[in-house]
Amino acid sequence: MEKIEASITSAGGHTGRRMAKDKLFKYLMTFGGLSVIIAISTIFFYLASVVAPLFMPPHMDELKPLAVTATDQASVHLAMEEQVEIGARFASQGGVTFFSLADGKLLLQEQVGLPKSVAASSFSAGDLRKRVLANGRLVLFKDDYKVTFTQDPENPQKDIRSIVPGLVYPLGADALVLDDDGKALKRLAIQHDGDGTTAVALTQDNRLLLGYYTSESDFTGESVTTERAALHELPKLDGGVDQILLEVKQRDLYVLHGGRFISHFDVQNKDDPVLKQTVAVVPEGERVTAIALLSGGFSIILGTDKGNLAQWFQVRDDKNVNTLTHIRDFKSMAAPIAYLAPEHARKGFLAGDAKGGVNLYYATSERLLVEADTGGAAVRMASFSPRANAVSFGALWGKVWYESYEKPDYLWQSAAASSDFEPKFSIAPLTFGTLKAAFYAMLVAVPLAVLGAIFAAYFMSPKMRSVVKPSIEIMEALPTVILGFLAGLWLAPFVDNNLAGTLMALFLLPFSFLIAAYLWHWLPRRLTDRVGHGWEAALLLPVIILVMWLAVYLGHPIEAAFFGGDMPRWMSNELGWAYEQRNSLVVGIAMGFAVIPTIFSIAEDAVFSVPKHLSSGSLALGATPWQTLLYVVLLTASPGIFSAIMVGMGRAVGETMIVLMATGNTAVMDLSIFTGFRTLSANIGVEMPEAAVGSTHYLLLFLSALVLFAFTFFVNTLAELVRQRLREKYSSI
Repeated sequence: MEKIEASITSAGGHTGRRMAKDKLFKYLMTFGGLSVIIAISTIFFYLASVVAPLFMPPHMDELKPLAVTATDQASVHLAMEEQVEIGARFASQGGVTFFSLADGKLLLQEQVGLPKSVAASSFSAGDLRKRVLANGRLVLFKDDYKVTFTQDPENPQKDIRSIVPGLVYPLGADALVLDDDGKALKRLAIQHDGDGTTAVALTQDNRLLLGYYTSESDFTGESVTTERAALHELPKLDGGVDQILLEVKQRDLYVLHGGRFISHFDVQNKDDPVLKQTVAVVPEGERVTAIALLSGGFSIILGTDKGNLAQWFQVRDDKNVNTLTHIRDFKSMAAPIAYLAPEHARKGFLAGDAKGGVNLYYATSERLLVEADTGGAAVRMASFSPRANAVSFGALWGKVWYESYEKPDYLWQSAAASSDFEPKFSIAPLTFGTLKAAFYAMLVAVPLAVLGAIFAAYFMSPKMRSVVKPSIEIMEALPTVILGFLAGLWLAPFVDNNLAGTLMALFLLPFSFLIAAYLWHWLPRRLTDRVGHGWEAALLLPVIILVMWLAVYLGHPIEAAFFGGDMPRWMSNELGWAYEQRNSLVVGIAMGFAVIPTIFSIAEDAVFSVPKHLSSGSLALGATPWQTLLYVVLLTASPGIFSAIMVGMGRAVGETMIVLMATGNTAVMDLSIFTGFRTLSANIGVEMPEAAVGSTHYLLLFLSALVLFAFTFFVNTLAELVRQRLREKYSSI
């Protein structure tokens, strides 16, 4: 009796410790699972919080009047500096008033140095530069803002920033002669850059003059000498000139005349300007009342006396000729358009009508952003801050007709050498590239990994499996940057030089396996019995090497006989297929190689873990090994195999370094296996270092990360639901 009690006490103590360990690990697993959920949720909400400003609706603050010092000269232009602290009002006779945008307080009054006893007859504003013209002579001046920092006397550790406004004269303070006859100029357009200055003016006697000026500075950089290098009288236009527009590059001149016609002159050669075309931009009975060039000088925005707004720019036609084309219309206003003010750095513009309506539009996305009202006072002029930052949600996913493009398209191009460039932020081609990369990678990896896992777990000998499985799993530890490096510098040139052989090898390898298996079946038993059961796959290695060598060896003669010795060039010339050396085929092979270990390892474990009594019972009931595999083993292992494929797909979707190094990183939407692409992850890796914090570009890169996160979360959730259904369905086998 005592011995029985002692054994019960001992067993109870062991059971208690085991139960305590089970409970401890239960809490640890619960804590770990909740930590993962919290971490994933934190990542999601952080990404969402960063990109939230992109989805905030546009708004306009209440319009507030500013009491600015009065002047006896009529106002002709308004401007402000980029910190939105100082405004400038330009008057008809050269008076410039600088005032505080906070309260209208006068900061400085300047007078442009016009010749004595000469009254200004017209004014023109170029690209962030303001001009005044007087009696056939012009003075070019620019508002300038110098930022200084001084030490705060009350806090020596702090600097006080101050902005000092003023005027500068890029071409010198002397007036420049445009019209030798000295006639007053009614209309003027002028643009200035470091290479030269172009001015186009309509004289009092209705002559349209084009003048070009060059300037040189002395060695101190303070004194500027300017001379007129060319002067040309342009052809007379019907109906009278209403407005003159000169784009910032000084290559295209647009003249509005007759109230509804625009004539386009090519003035790139200042000695030989050419009239390219004249087009009616509004129907008969309607007149253009306001016209402006958008930032960059490519697009014309025009408003009419019926409140209509439209955008025009040059489009290259089938004959390779640029033609001024009507692109899009915007929501009309209630009264005739009185003024148009384009933004400095984006394709937005403000339109004001004769009844005080003020609308803010964005041209690229064809959107009306904000509607406001001045209370009935007609809008005579307006100005934008040089800084602006926004993007349209429609432009992220839809086709957009950008300037200088023949048609609407999906485009991602975030930077360019010119400040006149409009960023193109379509996430559609990046998402397409991500799916394309995953598709070709899975096309290579899934058959090899899944079939290899089935053979290794079900047919392969234990000794061979103990070598093969760890070897393939070790492949997963190989850094993807090494695979990308090899794919970009070795595999891509090899495929390019042996394209026919590579395609033949991919086509012949599956058939070579079937032929080898068929021949193996017909070999004498005395030969096949010498190869141990489960070692047959090792005999395929010589077959693979032989087929690949034969395909590459025969590739060049085949290219010479059927493809003119250069298959990529033949496809481009004869079939019209685009071909890039770093293409989807290269990425599919490299990424497939990277994804295979993940899929193989999980799928092999799933097949190998099928209870032996199930397969043994099937065989005992008379089923063949293949019937047992198809109807028992694979069905039971299907949840694990499906999970392996989904995990591999997630691995392919998130891959960065291979697609970064093995493709041309071109953001195009083309399913062809011979073209490249750009993925969301690669785009983030390339452009995040150069994106200004808080800019539209920066926010869109975070949005790309959020899209990638949401996609993988959706796929993994769907995979888990399917896996659970499969497990429930086949758990009773």
